[in-house]
Amino acid sequence: MLLDRGGSLITAVAQDARGQARNRALALERLAGRLARALEVPRVRRATKPTKASRTRRLEAKRRDAQRKRERRRPAGED
Repeated sequence: MLLDRGGSLITAVAQDARGQARNRALALERLAGRLARALEVPRVRRATKPTKASRTRRLEAKRRDAQRKRERRRPAGED
């Protein structure tokens, strides 16, 4: 599982501090963070459906917009 997510080689490099010991500690912290992220199990996404009320609101809005556009048109008998 770890190989699938993190790959066969996980590295961490640190050149932030002036001392070798501090850089080594920073690199180990980063390595631990990468390993922890690679071991996390992602949450399963559950598909959801829109509620009946939200579907009704959406359809009403579509009807209002269509009516507004119909009213902007030139009447059928006029040319």
